[in-house]
Amino acid sequence: MAEGATEAPAESGGGGDSGAGALERGVAPIKPQYLTTKERFHEFLEAKGQEKPSQETEAGDPGGNDLGEPEAKRIRLEDGQTGDGRTEDGQTEDGRTEDGRTEEAAEPGEQPQAQKRARGQNKGRPHVKPTHYDKDRLCPSLVQEPATQCAFGARCRFLHDVGRYLAAKPADLGPRCVLFETFGRCPAGVTCRFAGAHLGPGGRNLVRQEQGVQAPPVRNGLDKALQQQLRKRQVRFERAEQALRQLSRGQLPGPPSAVPEATEAEGAPAQDPQELGTVAPASGPVQTCGALTDEDIVRLRPCEKRRLDISGKLYLAPLTTCGNLPFRRVCKRFGADVTCGEMAVCTNLLQGQTSEWALLRRHQCEDIFGVQLEGAFPDTMTKCAELLNRTVDVDFVDINVGCPIDLVYKKGGGCALMQRSGKFQQIVRGMSQVLDVPLTVKLRTGVQERTPLAHRLLPELRTWGAALVTLHGRSREQRYTKLADWRYIEQCVAAASPMPLFGNGDILSYEDANRAMQTGVAGVMIARGALLKPWLFTEIKEQRHWDISASERLDILRDFTHYGLEHWGSDTQGVERTRRFLLEWLSFLCRYVPVGLLERLPQRLNERPPYFLGRDYLETLLASQRAADWIRISEMLLGPVPRDFVFLPKHKANAYK
Repeated sequence: MAEGATEAPAESGGGGDSGAGALERGVAPIKPQYLTTKERFHEFLEAKGQEKPSQETEAGDPGGNDLGEPEAKRIRLEDGQTGDGRTEDGQTEDGRTEDGRTEEAAEPGEQPQAQKRARGQNKGRPHVKPTHYDKDRLCPSLVQEPATQCAFGARCRFLHDVGRYLAAKPADLGPRCVLFETFGRCPAGVTCRFAGAHLGPGGRNLVRQEQGVQAPPVRNGLDKALQQQLRKRQVRFERAEQALRQLSRGQLPGPPSAVPEATEAEGAPAQDPQELGTVAPASGPVQTCGALTDEDIVRLRPCEKRRLDISGKLYLAPLTTCGNLPFRRVCKRFGADVTCGEMAVCTNLLQGQTSEWALLRRHQCEDIFGVQLEGAFPDTMTKCAELLNRTVDVDFVDINVGCPIDLVYKKGGGCALMQRSGKFQQIVRGMSQVLDVPLTVKLRTGVQERTPLAHRLLPELRTWGAALVTLHGRSREQRYTKLADWRYIEQCVAAASPMPLFGNGDILSYEDANRAMQTGVAGVMIARGALLKPWLFTEIKEQRHWDISASERLDILRDFTHYGLEHWGSDTQGVERTRRFLLEWLSFLCRYVPVGLLERLPQRLNERPPYFLGRDYLETLLASQRAADWIRISEMLLGPVPRDFVFLPKHKANAYK
């Protein structure tokens, strides 16, 4: 993709510490006056961190808290998780994390055992339960408004004394509550970590009557009744079962009958087609209301499906962990046209798992939004597609056929489907049959680097029912050790025609996007480029390099924390969840090099940044690749971390001691 760039090399500890990194292969070319050594870099940050909050930190902490990080909060990493920089590492552009990493060398003079490559996922990361922070939690019956009587009575293990709870509650993290200012009422009530902004006498939660109580503008939540029905397996899937029967007999799925078979079966109770339509009630018919219309009974034929016309639009890739709803809101603000939820496992959705259904939530600003499903078998994928077709509001459904991690691949999902063409065909045909919205597919070039498969599958996908395909220009075996193969993507454009094909890989500037569009693709999908610089969408649309200041970047992080508090809540659990997602994002943001510091434009994804001192302290702090400094940034936005707080990034190569 990038001219003159070659395979990302193994990390070199000497290049990052010497000041000659600008001339080193695979290292971002930074102007010599900004280059420094690793020791001087961290000495500068530690000296500043021990001082009183500077002008930047005062601006970031309206509460005036002392943001100096105590020694007890220093990050604790496992042995062997060292490295002074990264190349093409990070989260997979399909969403899931990977265990194949670019090699990283240890610092000169270290013991031989420290030269072990920092690879893969930190599977032993500490899992902090919600009760870890709030030992004395208030009963939910007292938090909700109006307060109700606790159904558990004396058996309830939570507190029912508001005064006692407030006496033991930690101090507020700041004087302003984002939810109260945005919606006129804070749902967290007395449990809010910014409760001083909206608590009246006796711990009463205040409401701004003149503003009106607005509901959070988020859709696609999981209904409790539906969750219980899924857990008890009371949901029936007539359309999916009909399509699967036809596929098992070798027949192509035809248009479904006007009335589902189950509703005409002998002894089956009548059900409302507008309802979920698949729940077998214990007794008696389902209560219905309203007039029955043709839309309730008559299903769309394939030729009548809603078309997905997103050619030329900027598509934000589904990114697990970092591609959450608050991050997508940030990207939408900077010009992303199409967004997609994080990869959801179809079996977990069919079991009614709350955490998996949370990946489907959609904000009102996401005008073109889809969800991505992962699965290995036609029955579960087709049934999940029918379930989503009735319960969520999306513009398209995407199949993940690009996830390279072993956890998915060894079960037959992700990239493995490219080698299981029979199952792959049944999945695409079955899902296309039961969906009323377009079906899209995301592929890699293949499994092995020298045996591409995408050009053979693309013509088939068009006949199977896919409306659009996105191709990531790398194989599963290749991972991120080489650049994306845009020449192969150009060949696949002709193979996919007239079906639109989006390209994906190594886009970090508007020049990269322009070269990608010259291959004939219908549009570009942006993944890690958006993690490094979410304002990339603005740069592409305005065709310019944006030398964004450190204070503007901090404002972006502050907006993310506000969106996170709206999404996950402003109580202790919501604040710490927002903090952890912020820290995961900072493990990618630190790789950005400001435009004004580069000798050559643009920065490329396969070029790691050497150690440099920015134009001010905040710019230098944002460039730190040490997790302890990311925690310091989070304290500037969300207040002090809890006692004994520990953070390990998802990847071992994403931070070092």
